[in-house]
Amino acid sequence: MRNIKLVATDLDGTFLRNDRSISAVNLEALHLLGSRNITRVVATGRNLHKVTEVIGSHVPFDFIVYSSGAGVYNWKEQRNIFTQNMNTESAGKLHDHFVGKRYSFCAFNAAPGNHILWYHQGSKECNEFNRYLTHHHAFAKPLPRKFTFNHPLSQFLLIIPEHEVTFSMLKSEIESICSEIRVIRSSSPVTNGFIWVEVFHRQVSKGNGVRLICNLKGINPEDTFGIGNDYNDLDLLEFTACSYITDNAPEEIKGRFITAPSNEDDAFASAVGYLLS
Repeated sequence: MRNIKLVATDLDGTFLRNDRSISAVNLEALHLLGSRNITRVVATGRNLHKVTEVIGSHVPFDFIVYSSGAGVYNWKEQRNIFTQNMNTESAGKLHDHFVGKRYSFCAFNAAPGNHILWYHQGSKECNEFNRYLTHHHAFAKPLPRKFTFNHPLSQFLLIIPEHEVTFSMLKSEIESICSEIRVIRSSSPVTNGFIWVEVFHRQVSKGNGVRLICNLKGINPEDTFGIGNDYNDLDLLEFTACSYITDNAPEEIKGRFITAPSNEDDAFASAVGYLLS
């Protein structure tokens, strides 16, 4: 713990409170980490546009790993330094498969502009999917009936009721379509009881995003710290040498890492307190 050179944290359910605010204690911990020359990283499933909705320019992070690792942004210099999008051929195959199966899904523009999305309503009504579109209506538009992708995409999103067997079968089905992609699971931040099935390029992960920053800064992965709260944080927590998971995480993944308090009880500040004492 005394040799930590980089700290990476998830946002929703970890660094942020449930109302998406930042506690004074967590903000102060960020400042103290900076005074120790420790690199401070956000590793989030949010796209870059949605990061700016909850993190102001005054919040002293150094880098943002956004969209689960589809992009990396230098927060201090306000510039994008990396993107990993799926190619046009893979995007077309996935689109055709999802439409043929009559699934509801969203297709996201290439990062870093992946707050822009298209959606397709399938045969099964899903209230969570409708809620998602309501929250993103300013940047969402329906897919035309005959749509041809002529540029890369960052990801696809499908939403299903929470059911382990259904998710496992869908993951296997999607990953068999083309070798370039992988499925990342995320718990819905909107409504309990739903799984967000996110489809990315196979190299996309929060862990790989943090690895890129380590390479850029010359930081040994053995000198890294991570904290998260959900399935899409597992790649991050398996990469960082010292890894914490919040008490509000799903029970089935909590036992794999050191437990921190919940996000409502300043999980971030509590966990990094050992670095600052």
